[in-house]
Amino acid sequence: MTAEAYGRFYNGIYRPLVSAFHGRLIDARTIQDEQRAYAIERAEFMRPFMSNAARGTLLDIGGSTGVVAAHVAKEFGLRGTLIDPAPLEVEQAQRLGLETVTGLVEEHDFGRRRFDVVIICQTVDHLLDVAGTLTRVRQLLSDKGLLFIDIVDFRAAYLRNWSIEDAIKIDHPYYLTEQTMAAYLRRSGFDVLRSDYAADHLHVSYMCRPGVAEVDAVPGAASVDELLREVRFVQNAPRA
Repeated sequence: MTAEAYGRFYNGIYRPLVSAFHGRLIDARTIQDEQRAYAIERAEFMRPFMSNAARGTLLDIGGSTGVVAAHVAKEFGLRGTLIDPAPLEVEQAQRLGLETVTGLVEEHDFGRRRFDVVIICQTVDHLLDVAGTLTRVRQLLSDKGLLFIDIVDFRAAYLRNWSIEDAIKIDHPYYLTEQTMAAYLRRSGFDVLRSDYAADHLHVSYMCRPGVAEVDAVPGAASVDELLREVRFVQNAPRA
């Protein structure tokens, strides 16, 4: 899809499609309890890096209803801005007192603004251009800024389900592993300060700072070969 078409997808198709896929209502209201628990856990992951320097501004990319951005902003004394392509979810974020932008970070012109903290929560798997978005984030981050980002680890997902098909999500253009995400970050000019699994043992979180781009960074060949062998093994394993 083009960026314009992707914006339309999140405007009116995304939540009904995901609701139908999971067989339950998932919308801008029903997801907020889940987002609150997530926000509390991930803020604790961020805390050791937030307490050592004065930071003023926060940008939440793909921030949905604003629950996470509002919690992080309150915990660390930040002025929060949220950008998301879904108008109904942006409307919920406005009620929390956040500055909001309806759109895609790849398309929106922030002018000369820079942010001290950027968070990309449960979003990177949804992006049309992971490398392009991370490069854009690197431009938006202040010199001593911090990036928080997390992924659904595809390897953890297919091992949990012992199925490649059951690890697929209808709204994810990309499926990332620890090694591929680390390579994306290095290529885009980020140094990883910490990475760890969330309590669900499925999401991997990264805390990063600006660094020197390693434009040729890729996952190691041995780790790629091992992953592909494991994928083939899981794919061909007998089912009970």
